[in-house]
Amino acid sequence: MDPRVESFLRRPVYQRVLVLVLLMGLVVAGFYYGLYQGQLEELANLDRRLGSLHSKLAENQRIAANLPKFRAEYERLQTQLNAALSELPDKKEIPKLLRNIGKLASEQGLDVLQFRPSGEVNKGFYAEVPVNLKLRGSYHDVALFFDAVSRLPRIVNIGQLNMAQPRDTAGRTTLSVDCRATTFRFVDSPKGAPKR
Repeated sequence: MDPRVESFLRRPVYQRVLVLVLLMGLVVAGFYYGLYQGQLEELANLDRRLGSLHSKLAENQRIAANLPKFRAEYERLQTQLNAALSELPDKKEIPKLLRNIGKLASEQGLDVLQFRPSGEVNKGFYAEVPVNLKLRGSYHDVALFFDAVSRLPRIVNIGQLNMAQPRDTAGRTTLSVDCRATTFRFVDSPKGAPKR
């Protein structure tokens, strides 16, 4: 037998028990710090992850339960957006709208002396498209024209109104009318801050 082992076996019992307890303590400490503690940390991480997944699942179930309500809300908002976009034409529809305004003036018995579009003014998600108008006609015809413009499906504002130079022509009083018709168009990607 090995002399070291024989020397150990000749020692008193309490010393042998003490060495054995120390060896068992080292094995237990090695097991705890080498294997068990890492597993405890991984278990705690998995518990936290499981908790977050449960909360996410509960949130998704709540959303799924309200899905018909969200779809109805989406449809309602989409309808509102389409209605708003019908009042704000895009660039390709502006010339047609301006022709309609000129046609309305002629249909109401007004002489269109000047029809001059001005430059667009970008306001963020929309742009103003002003048109300077010079018209000649009776007060009644001008009022009918403004009424017809107000009934257009698109937004058109009449401003900077100036009525002057009344003339009596063939028993009818005509006025010279200067005004600005402003329509608006939708801008897909606003550039910069709106001008004020």
